[in-house]
Order: sequence, then structure tokens, then C-alpha cells
Amino acid sequence: MVDESGPEPVQIEHLLGIVRRLRDPDQGCPWDVGQTFQSIVSHTLEEAYELADAIESNDFDQIREEAGDVLFQVLFYAQMADEKQYFNFADVVDGLSKKLIRRHPHVFSRNSNAQYEAPIVVSDVSDSWEKIKRIERQRKHQSGILDDIPLNLPALTRAQKIQKRAARVGFDWADVAGVFEKLEEEICELKEALVEGEGAAIKSELGDVLFCVVNLARHLDFDAETAMRGATKKFEGRFRLMEEQAIANGSRLEDESVSTLEALWQAAKRDRSQIE
Repeated sequence: MVDESGPEPVQIEHLLGIVRRLRDPDQGCPWDVGQTFQSIVSHTLEEAYELADAIESNDFDQIREEAGDVLFQVLFYAQMADEKQYFNFADVVDGLSKKLIRRHPHVFSRNSNAQYEAPIVVSDVSDSWEKIKRIERQRKHQSGILDDIPLNLPALTRAQKIQKRAARVGFDWADVAGVFEKLEEEICELKEALVEGEGAAIKSELGDVLFCVVNLARHLDFDAETAMRGATKKFEGRFRLMEEQAIANGSRLEDESVSTLEALWQAAKRDRSQIE
């Protein structure tokens, strides 16, 4: 039984005990007991996004709390696996420790500097990382360059990861100018599809434009998903300002003319607080 009296020790075993208690068929929480690997996935994704939101807000109290929620997800999976004797939390920790050491020979190897020219730079580490991951994929019988990229990643993130892998073997533009040319080409093809009016073709060409924009973000050394989240947040802030101004004027956005909406939008854009 978990002792809930007095100050709680800051120990992982104490936390594991809490998770075991939650999953106890007789004395645990009915909701927690009823969960499966599949039913928890959506919660795991939600917690990860909440952590990302806290980081973007630079709210360290919230980051601490959300990091704890993400850790709970890991402990919950480990507990469910332990109940079925698949693996336990100790196995997760052991596997992670070995992976980190294996993927960082420049840090943990006794002769770590032997394979690098001093000083070690990020590009050296990145090249080594990719070689090690390639070996790991081969051991898992995943010999393809694009193997092991999860299907359930956000679309922009997955596109950028695939592009990076392709670029590793030289399938890439030499510079950002080539990406802009390709983007202009894809936009023209989208316009042609719109003229023809065939739905499937329009959808396909629109996807090509988006994929090319992700490539542009990659060449500019920006994360496409983060850039998109930032743009959406900025739009949201400006739209809320429009809504607030309309209410202050005794109106509603849905009752305003197009010209008034545009004027409200331009005013919101001039608000410096909505730039970031």
C-alpha cells in the first residue's frame, strides 16, 4: 500500500508504487484499470502537445507540471506491460541507457576522440548518429532509408523527417533557390488543376505545394511544425483582437461587411503584441 501521509519522498519507486496502486484491480481507480495501450495513445499525444505549449510559452512552472504528465504516460505503459510480463520500467530504463551510450560514442567511449577531428562539431555528431541509427535499423530488418519513421507523426513533422533522410543520400536541392523554383512550379500546377476542376488532382497538387513549403522550412533551418504552430497562434491572436474590437463597437464579426473585417484585420496586424 502507498503511504500517503507526510512528505512524499522524491523517488521513482514511490511514483511506480502510485501507478501500481492506480492499476490495482481491486483497490485502484476504475478508469485507470480499464485503460489499454491503445486507449492511452491519444492521451499521450495530448500531454506531449501540452508540454510543447508550455515550452513555447516559456512557462517553467507549467513545463515542470507537463513534463511530469509525460513521465506518467511512460510509467503507465510500463505498468501495463509489466502486468502482462512484456517488460517493466527497469527494462525501459536499461534499454534507454544502453541506447544513449551506444549513440554517443564521442561522449562515452574511452577513445571517443579517435574517430573525430578536434574539436568535435555538431556535423560530426550528426553523421555518427545517422550511421548508428542505420545499423540499428538493419538489426531490426529495416534496411530502407525511410524505414522507422512513424506513420502517426504530425504531417509536417513526418514530411520534414522524410526529406532529411532523402537529403542524406544527396537527393536534395543544392540551395534554397532551387526550392523556391520548385515551389513556384508546384503553385502553377495547382492553379492548372483548379482550372480543370478535378477534385482529386487539386488535392494532390495542394499536397505537393505543402510538401514543398516544408522543404523550404528545412532549407532555411526551421522546423515546419513549429513555424506552422507559430503562424496559427499569431492568426488566433489577431482574430481575437478583431472580435474584441467588434464587440467594443457594439457589433459582431458575423454582422460586419468584408471591408470592415479587412480594416479590423489590418488594425490587429498593427498591434505589435501579435507579431510573436
